[in-house]
Amino acid sequence: MKAIPEERAVELAEYIVETQGTVRSAARRFGVSKSTVHMDVARRLRLMNPGLYSEVREVLAINKAERHLRGGLATKEKYRSLL
Repeated sequence: MKAIPEERAVELAEYIVETQGTVRSAARRFGVSKSTVHMDVARRLRLMNPGLYSEVREVLAINKAERHLRGGLATKEKYRSLL
């Protein structure tokens, strides 16, 4: 997705808020790097749309708090499939 960075930032943010998605899922969905997603939603969006920025930060804060659980489940599934 090669788009105008400001438009891309809004699209990424809307996707994250609607799906409660992660930075990684947004990066895969839009074909950009995790760094690009983070820069768009953390820097560009803050200046362009503070309300949407707040919503995205809330979702990402929840995801960050739960990431250790997701990692544990992924490891559990990995070793379960090896048996």
